[in-house]
Amino acid sequence: MEQQAPKVKSADRVLDIFELFTGEKDSYNLTEISKNLNMPSSSTYLILQNMLSRGYLETDRSGKQFRIGYKLFAIRSGYMRNASLTGEFNYIAEKIINNLNETVSLSIRTGNQLLYIGEKVSTHSLRFNPSLGVTLPLHATASGKILLADLSAEELRALYPTDELEKVTGKTISSFSDLLKELDKVRKQEFGYNMGETVDGVHCVAGAVKDMDDRAVASISISIPVVRITGEVWGNVHDWIRRSCEELSNKVYRQN
Repeated sequence: MEQQAPKVKSADRVLDIFELFTGEKDSYNLTEISKNLNMPSSSTYLILQNMLSRGYLETDRSGKQFRIGYKLFAIRSGYMRNASLTGEFNYIAEKIINNLNETVSLSIRTGNQLLYIGEKVSTHSLRFNPSLGVTLPLHATASGKILLADLSAEELRALYPTDELEKVTGKTISSFSDLLKELDKVRKQEFGYNMGETVDGVHCVAGAVKDMDDRAVASISISIPVVRITGEVWGNVHDWIRRSCEELSNKVYRQN
């Protein structure tokens, strides 16, 4: 016997209201919604008011006609932007791999953790190989420092309420005061560095992907085992980070 999916009546009703707007009309009043969906007017009213307060619906000047609100468009826009972000990153990262053949990563901040959402891995047998979906402490990564450097002192303290920070290796920054000093350097240099703070023997350089308001929303990084680093390679890495961050920022966030 086929198992029936569990249902939540209130959730079903919200979805029914959304689906009603896929029809011919772009706005409905309370009576029309209640009648079309065979829902009691009283509960329909409460649901509509909740959706209205959350931005999922909006009304005309009379306050009686409901239509789809800004929140759904914002969600769709965010989804499309993230899809565009990773898609454009893959194109840029391919160029970096062809030139440097060193691992390139795209990451974002989630709380006090760095989340990897894109990668192109070096073909060298000795390489840094982050996995998509893996998280690491922000303060222990080059990209994490880039994203932290964009935050205010109050936001930083909220992320790190104690003075002692988690150590990943013996080289990881382990105090809040040292982190603040490091972030001052990041702001001046516009690069984030990880010198064996996540993986011993691997160095990393990162830069910021910025939105229209010049806020860091993501970071591109290049990771190299120390044994392959030369002055020329290190210079090329910085050039690629600068160019790729600018290109990704322009393509995804600054098109209009």
